[in-house]
Amino acid sequence: MSRMTVFDHNLGLRRAEQLNRDCHCVSLSRPQLRRQLAQQPDGERLFKMITEERPHLLSDAAVFVAESSLQRQREIIEALERVIAHPGYRQQVLSYAPQAARFQPKARGVFLGFDFHLGQDGPKLIEINTNAGGALINLLMASAHSACDSCPCSLAFPDSPVQAALAIVAMFRNEWRLSGNQRPLASIAIVDEQPNRQYMLPEFLLFQNLFAGHRIQAVICDPAELQLRAGRLWHGELAIDLVYNRLTDFGLEQPAHRQLLQAYLDQAAVVTPHPHSHALYADKRNLALLTDAEFLRSLGLDERTQAVLLDGVAKTLKVAGMDADSLWQQRKQWFFKPAKGYGSKAAYRGDKLTRRVFGDIVAADYVVQAIVQPSERQWQIGEETTELKLDIRNYVYDGRVQSVCARLYQGQTTNFRTVGGGFANVVVVPERPLGNESEAF
Repeated sequence: MSRMTVFDHNLGLRRAEQLNRDCHCVSLSRPQLRRQLAQQPDGERLFKMITEERPHLLSDAAVFVAESSLQRQREIIEALERVIAHPGYRQQVLSYAPQAARFQPKARGVFLGFDFHLGQDGPKLIEINTNAGGALINLLMASAHSACDSCPCSLAFPDSPVQAALAIVAMFRNEWRLSGNQRPLASIAIVDEQPNRQYMLPEFLLFQNLFAGHRIQAVICDPAELQLRAGRLWHGELAIDLVYNRLTDFGLEQPAHRQLLQAYLDQAAVVTPHPHSHALYADKRNLALLTDAEFLRSLGLDERTQAVLLDGVAKTLKVAGMDADSLWQQRKQWFFKPAKGYGSKAAYRGDKLTRRVFGDIVAADYVVQAIVQPSERQWQIGEETTELKLDIRNYVYDGRVQSVCARLYQGQTTNFRTVGGGFANVVVVPERPLGNESEAF
């Protein structure tokens, strides 16, 4: 048999599958991670928070993804961006969005997260998030990546970790400039409810350190600590230029968030990501439109865009209006998600549903999504080989993929509770033969 050629576009897919099954090399160098954090304020505390207090936040395993799969994910994201820019789409999604989402700021919204399962027939988008966490955690992991000697593949980072960090700071400064501000960005509030109790607190601290290194003062606070006065948003005596919004109240509808909501509407501070961005991208009901062939045709989209979306986004339907009895009978083929959900909360596989929970779902605002079985990464834990499920997250700003990570888990959804699981570096497997690679792949 002759060797595979550079024109065999399935080579990368087969080799990625084989590496995810057989490679047990440790990707994450924890000593290097410690050295990287030692360069930051309170670095030893950060290291313990990340590796000891949250033992399942980082995986030692790398995930191998074919170059063609990552390219296909970018094509799906580009097609989504074309639809989301369409006035007809925007009119439709804003019709059921919270009131605050109808205000359109000039800021674009930082850290869009496009999450994919790698199905047998290619990657399928399963959801979009507007406050996607983990980007800076994954940048830290990339700086502590230990390459596998037997695999001359490369990390799926577009730049060096240093350049990627600069790009993150530039993104926040761009949000500030887009909002019409001429003076330099000077202060940021990283906002979440009770942030000191949040699982992603280490990332908040990493952001605070990153901003400080670029002469931007950052505070980590609960929204109740913010006050709107004299046309500015304040944290104590510090005037806040920009709010990095990590809240899961996406429409800023809760009474405790009224000051922040008013600051957003009055443009007293730049808020990013914001309710308008969530309404356009992340409301789960939007996926029903994005997989509705008739709706896509009605927008007058080109056939290529329509085909990419119908093939690349997991089929989604709104539960409202569906026949409950038929849905119950067909439940095993669906995943049930709350329209405004996040982090897999109140989401259920159909085959795990009880009648009682199903009744609650039918009475609430849910969508159903065709189950796309995730691909797997086999990993050695102790003396046993364990199968971990995986998904791929693309971090996107202004239509451009900034970085890519994987998340490894067991169970029905990503949970950061799995031994051996957590965020993982993505390693790109090219479509060409590597070294003396033979027909074995």
